[in-house]
Amino acid sequence: MRSIWLVLASALVLAASPAKAQDGYPSKQVTVVVPFAAGGTADIFARMVSNHLQAKFGKPFVVENVGGAGSILGVTRVAKSAPDGITLGLASTSALAINPSLYGPKLSYQPDKDLVPVAQISVVPNVLVVNPNKIKARTVPELIAYLKANPDKVSFGSAGVGTSQHLASELFQQMTGTKMVHVPYKGSSQMLTDLLSGQIDLAFDNVPLLLPQVKTGQLALLATATPKRAAFDPEAPAVAEFLPGFEAVAWHGFIVPAGTPKPIVEKLSAEIRAFMQQPETVQKMAELGATAVAVDSEPFAAYINAETARWKKVIEVANIKLE
Repeated sequence: MRSIWLVLASALVLAASPAKAQDGYPSKQVTVVVPFAAGGTADIFARMVSNHLQAKFGKPFVVENVGGAGSILGVTRVAKSAPDGITLGLASTSALAINPSLYGPKLSYQPDKDLVPVAQISVVPNVLVVNPNKIKARTVPELIAYLKANPDKVSFGSAGVGTSQHLASELFQQMTGTKMVHVPYKGSSQMLTDLLSGQIDLAFDNVPLLLPQVKTGQLALLATATPKRAAFDPEAPAVAEFLPGFEAVAWHGFIVPAGTPKPIVEKLSAEIRAFMQQPETVQKMAELGATAVAVDSEPFAAYINAETARWKKVIEVANIKLE
């Protein structure tokens, strides 16, 4: 009888071990993979959250920048990591909602199979700007009229084929029945240089990149690509006021490898969401040109699915192919 009780006790201890390990999470240093170079907006977001988690949990949360291949390298690193909560990643629109349609089965990870969303933390508004010396239109209706009168004579720049900036302009063309010439660059900085010099005519891109030039008059802001007017400039109309349903924003959120225990996901999500709701965080995000959001794992997953379906349609209609 005693041996039976010993067996049962051992079984109970073993059964309780995973829960105990999860309750003590994290037991060691956590690596936070950022699939972009250091110093950018996404990197700043990741370091803000990592510092909070480190202070909260009492273990190091160390940011590791794994840039390259349009964020594919870094996100793949997260997807292939052990599902124990010791590797956390930050991902964006391109990685989770655009790349699956662009690359298909060739993509080295599949968001719905290899990753689990933890929490969405930001929305970064895109804006439509024109070089005022090249394009005289100052409203969206004026621009649409000009584009229809001059098909394939206006150029737009982007940070590269298949990027969120590229797809924003493709969506604009599809919804307005206009045609422009796409000029892809290796990053937004190169694109901005040519936009300012008049080598290209217009672009959609993030507020932090373009707003300084708008304020100096080097670029003219026609509208935001948010569903409604953005807080950073309530006077600027949204494209959706003229094209109902138009939306092309960038967003960021944290992910972990598929198979990560749900209690760990929930623990991380709760702490990240609490941090994103702090007034100081909201203010800091606004200063960076972003809107702080605090979206839980399941609604974030649903949002990713909706964004994936929306951009897949744009990619298919535009027949975008990667060389």
